[in-house]
Amino acid sequence: MSGGLEMAGRKSHIVTLLSAGCAGLLFGFGLLLGGMANPEKVLGFLDIAGLWDPSLALVMAGALAIGAPAYALASFRGRSFLELPIDKPTKQTLDKRLVLGSASFGIGWGLAGICPGPAFVLLGSGSSKGMVFFAFMLLGFVLFEWFDRSR
Repeated sequence: MSGGLEMAGRKSHIVTLLSAGCAGLLFGFGLLLGGMANPEKVLGFLDIAGLWDPSLALVMAGALAIGAPAYALASFRGRSFLELPIDKPTKQTLDKRLVLGSASFGIGWGLAGICPGPAFVLLGSGSSKGMVFFAFMLLGFVLFEWFDRSR
């Protein structure tokens, strides 16, 4: 009897992994299609005082148009379509860690024109700039963990 339950658990795990993989591929394709994986295009969007390229605002508006109703539905349901629990942030206050983390993210994005999602796309494409960014992003993760644990 437990063999059947174990097999069902494996199938469920495989479905979860395939769903996550398909969602990741779709997200990566969307980043490529929208130009978010092109650092020069992103920097053009962020350069509001120079030759501003507003096209990424449409990409972000489209993401919000899809993401906001999906988030509302997920909040209402409380479980994913694969019946997995949805862990939402519970913290509702601004603190120094959030502000400093947001600022460092924004500064890094503004300097490089790359954020974590497109970094994975660039890494997969073999971009040397993406590889360097990815390496420093991982270093930032490690440094954060080290500083956080030493507190």
